[in-house]
Amino acid sequence: MLGRVFHYAMDAVLISTVVAGVRRSTGFTPQTERITDPTARSLAERYLGVGETIFDMIQGTAVNSEYFKRDARR
Repeated sequence: MLGRVFHYAMDAVLISTVVAGVRRSTGFTPQTERITDPTARSLAERYLGVGETIFDMIQGTAVNSEYFKRDARR
């Protein structure tokens, strides 16, 4: 049971991180202001904030890693 909860939590973090990557690369972002319930909006913004934090950590690791290099086409 606990393993399944952990699995779903990790899936949720991965989805949030993908949404953060989409926002960074395209500029498109979920419209959390359309959520009318203030509590649900706050939870959605915090959920998306977790993805932003994880994305920043991954990006910082990639920049400082010898295994990644900048693509010449960018």
